[in-house]
Amino acid sequence: MSQAEAPTAPENTGPRPRNPRNPRNPLWTLGILRSEITTTLRRHRTYALLAVLAAVPVLIGIAVRIETGGGGSGSGGGPDGGGGPAFLTQVTNNGLFLVFAALAATLPVFLPMAVGVVAGDAIAGEASGGTLRYLLVAPAGRTRLLLAKYASVLTFCLVATFVVAASALAVGALLFPVGEVTTISGTRISFGEGLVRAALTAAVVAASLVGFAALGLFVSTLTDSGIGAMAATVGLLITVQILDSIPQLSGIHPYLFPHYWMSFADVLREPVHWEELSKNFQLQGLYAAVFGSAAWARFTSKDITA
Repeated sequence: MSQAEAPTAPENTGPRPRNPRNPRNPLWTLGILRSEITTTLRRHRTYALLAVLAAVPVLIGIAVRIETGGGGSGSGGGPDGGGGPAFLTQVTNNGLFLVFAALAATLPVFLPMAVGVVAGDAIAGEASGGTLRYLLVAPAGRTRLLLAKYASVLTFCLVATFVVAASALAVGALLFPVGEVTTISGTRISFGEGLVRAALTAAVVAASLVGFAALGLFVSTLTDSGIGAMAATVGLLITVQILDSIPQLSGIHPYLFPHYWMSFADVLREPVHWEELSKNFQLQGLYAAVFGSAAWARFTSKDITA
């Protein structure tokens, strides 16, 4: 056949039709993300964790009410009012302070333990249940699945934190008077601005768990046992908390993920002190980058057998 008679490729008259199941389709990615978040939040285990977290402010509020008989025995906000116990002295004067007291009580242990359970089970739980291979059969890709899992854990961090704050606000308003808020700096702000500070505090607490969530996700990629991953994540939390409380190890304290957790108290200063908060955000971002990358490297290269 001569060159003149050789068949020519058909002319491209328009864009190729898009495969609706193409993994590059953003709608497909959003579908995976929505599915993972919905699955995480609808589990019975999640309901149980949120119920326990919501019960903590109730117990604190009832205990303070019984102890004080509802009388206003608080000493007024001052420079020493940044810790959990100092917040408790303000609850009888203003129920809004129960939000800060409850967050201070749950952040060191209860909130991160709940996040550790969810993060540790994110990948390992699917593997132990035999569903991980089926998730990867869909054209989502391991990277997209991992990002969706991490996003679902971060969503749980936000939901859990605001459940604590909402429960504390409801109990505080029910058991104690509410009104103008005396800041740690000794100035007074309106109740409306106090609500804004409470919401901002809850957001800061949720952001403080970003690095630990990435650490838990990395641990989850190391094993096919959901229970083992959850136990290891919680064990790491306890170990790091102990290290952060040993004065002789003060040199490494600024590099431990829970070291700046209690800096959320600076939100209740006038004006807000951002120095410790910024250090906390930077540290959480560093942990998220390091352990998120490690989780990606592990998950994208491991053999999926379950």
